[in-house]
Amino acid sequence: MTEQTSVTGGRLLVDCLIEQGCDRIFTVPGESFLAVLDALHDSPEIETVICRQEGGAAFMACADGTMTGKPGVCFVTRGPGATNASIGAHVAFQDSQPMLLFIGDVDRGMKDREGFQEVDFGTMFAPLAKLVLRIDDPRRIPEYVARAWATALAGRPGPVVIALPEDMLLEEVSGTAPRPPITRPAQAVCPDAMVTLMRMLEDACAPVAIIGGGGWHAKAREHFTSFAERVGLPVAGAFRRQDAVPNSSQVWAGNLGYGPNPKLVERIKHADLVLVVGARLGEATTDSYTLITPEHPGQTLVHVHPDPAELGRVYRADLAICADMAEFAEAADLWDDDIVPFDAGPEAHQQWLEWSTPQPNGHKLDMGQVVARMRSELPDDAIICNGAGNFSGWWHRFWHYNGFPTQLAPTAGAMGYGVPAAVAAAKRFPDRTVIALAGDGDFLMNGQELATAVQYGCDLLVVLVDNGAYGTIRMHQEREFPERVSGTTLHNPDFAALARAYGGWAERVESNAEFDAALAAAKSRKGLRLLHLVIDIEQLSAGGASVSGLRAKASK
Repeated sequence: MTEQTSVTGGRLLVDCLIEQGCDRIFTVPGESFLAVLDALHDSPEIETVICRQEGGAAFMACADGTMTGKPGVCFVTRGPGATNASIGAHVAFQDSQPMLLFIGDVDRGMKDREGFQEVDFGTMFAPLAKLVLRIDDPRRIPEYVARAWATALAGRPGPVVIALPEDMLLEEVSGTAPRPPITRPAQAVCPDAMVTLMRMLEDACAPVAIIGGGGWHAKAREHFTSFAERVGLPVAGAFRRQDAVPNSSQVWAGNLGYGPNPKLVERIKHADLVLVVGARLGEATTDSYTLITPEHPGQTLVHVHPDPAELGRVYRADLAICADMAEFAEAADLWDDDIVPFDAGPEAHQQWLEWSTPQPNGHKLDMGQVVARMRSELPDDAIICNGAGNFSGWWHRFWHYNGFPTQLAPTAGAMGYGVPAAVAAAKRFPDRTVIALAGDGDFLMNGQELATAVQYGCDLLVVLVDNGAYGTIRMHQEREFPERVSGTTLHNPDFAALARAYGGWAERVESNAEFDAALAAAKSRKGLRLLHLVIDIEQLSAGGASVSGLRAKASK
């Protein structure tokens, strides 16, 4: 852009976002950034999505950043807006999602007086963000926006929080222009490190790969899949990174996290070489750091990650490689020397196919059969969006994630993520099938964003699993304090009627036959559709846990 003559800070900020390629923001409006909203009025390059609660808006920005590979952008007001949105910053941080959270702030002259809704954002967001900034001089807006954009993308992607004093946004400035677009730095892999890795693979007897994480995208997926198939390397997905390679690949071994295939767990425990690409090896992926221990005696660990701060942070690596995921995967795929293929890849894939094929469990509405029916009726590139709860385990185990991106799920374990993520997905990919998965407790965290979905004509299906309880907590409660139910029982609204009130179509489902008919009816419609699945609390998890079974086990 050419230099500007005289514009407000709000106008300059919007121009800077346009220059960086921002085409959509998610917001709950506030008087503290009216100058930005005014500038957006004359900026058709950016669509403004008005949300119903700041947590939902921040989740939408998280999901958008994951899908596009560039920062998702959210604007909220100070105090209540920022605290509501903080959950999105936390998810973006733990999930390594690029995100910019702009917060309207008190006037510069009022700072540190505990003015109306004032919060010290530097202190509040320090552990939740990669960087926290405050722009006091409108002439430096291009500098700060560029720095925030670059920081959100570099190394391990994550959130950057930018506080915007209200009077700074209204101040006029001249002679200042946006900085040119910034892209994620390309980090080539060290040739000597690749030689060492390939020699390790040649010497290995039982290698396995664990993949997925910040910076993973379509190019990394394509090249790593090709490489792993060529050498017969079993590939496991880190927690909620199940679309990192096509699950139809002959080397896909399944997912780690909560309730993984016991045969996959044994395979990793007995592996002599563990190649970790992109994953942080967090608590969920490693079963509280026990599946692979930080010192991993008897195993060789190769850790590939784009951020040097993650290498050696928790796990001792025998070979640490700091490289972009796509650059590493391409280098591995193009490696000239032949490696004798392992038989383990196809073997692990067959074990996963057996594990991911649901067997009837005798319940009137059998959740395994629900997923099987959805797999047979919905396209391979359907985008599955879920929050947190036992309900998600049926899809983690039985769904086959073959397209990309097809899994939007918080590794931070935040409830209420699914519906906002589905809104963002439906906006970003209007021609693809988008499904929001939710439990009854999970849905009521951010179910109000159905209003956003209807307002913007989003085409999405909500599958709501209702067992009248905070099911995950109830499961742990029955294990630790059997028959002492406390704080986990829910009295729910008529979810189908609620969806209709928002302007959607909905059906209540209580049996497999009813689900088949309701899914067919939902497929014939567009817009917001909700299936309210009512199940018994006895059907607690995809692993077969039940209240009676847990109580019987505890009594022994």
